[in-house]
Amino acid sequence: MSGGAGVSGEAGSVPDTAPVVVLISADPRRSHRANEAMRIGLGVVAGENDVTFVLTGPGVHLLDADTDELVDGDDIARFRANLRALGIPFHVEADAIPSDADWNADRHEVVPITRERIAELVRQGRRFLAF
Repeated sequence: MSGGAGVSGEAGSVPDTAPVVVLISADPRRSHRANEAMRIGLGVVAGENDVTFVLTGPGVHLLDADTDELVDGDDIARFRANLRALGIPFHVEADAIPSDADWNADRHEVVPITRERIAELVRQGRRFLAF
């Protein structure tokens, strides 16, 4: 699903420099969709676009330390490492952050955000992808 694109002069338009928002709520412990979202988002970054990754609900488990418990865990670990090397943080729904000590053991930059802020990011994005 994508949306949020505007043409200059249209009501509600956003600048071409606005980021693409990748919203991931799919559970990576049960579905390939979370991995696919990261893969697609990384591809958008490779095209020299600003991308904001947002993890909500069970999507926060993309940052679980034990990737063996995740569907496509090896790919997820590789994509996380690539995003970390590029300095791209994950914006994470604050209420969904697990209390497990091994969550985000790789110390990927995390920006805790509210649901209201998530809605703002989507509205401000040039496009968005939701998984």
